[in-house]
Amino acid sequence: MPHTARPLHVLMICMGNICRSPTAHGVLRERLRRRGLQAHIVVDSAGTHGYHVGQPPDPRAQAHARARGYDLSDLRARRLTVQDCERHDWLLVMDAANEAVVRSLCPPPHQHKIHRLARFARRHAVHEVPDPYYGGPEGFERVLDLVEDAVEGWLDHVLTPHPQPPIPTP
Repeated sequence: MPHTARPLHVLMICMGNICRSPTAHGVLRERLRRRGLQAHIVVDSAGTHGYHVGQPPDPRAQAHARARGYDLSDLRARRLTVQDCERHDWLLVMDAANEAVVRSLCPPPHQHKIHRLARFARRHAVHEVPDPYYGGPEGFERVLDLVEDAVEGWLDHVLTPHPQPPIPTP
């Protein structure tokens, strides 16, 4: 990872910040720890709605994550702010509905930071990370499968140097 004075700031975003985004937060945080990159990339999570502000992640999300080695117990739900759009370098949303909310809140100079996390999945051909809240255990496992895949794809994308286009000569 190229050395920069300021770490890269990433925000995982879903609706309530109790299932998908804290799962993605925990998965990325652990992957960064394993790679020794936690000083270079800082991860956080938020929700587009304030339904669960201050609450820990859903107990089912925590249990499934814990079974795969991810601890979400210290995370607390919070609502996305305009300042998040300004402060973070990447705004990774879980689905189209939440992407629309983020785009409506985010000032125009920061719109380029908004991406769907699923875009970076390599083993799964998906466009969204589905909300497991109203389903059974298989939904939480599916979220973990997709998030693990997409987080690894995102890390590879960020850590791979991208050539700059040549500067045109007059």
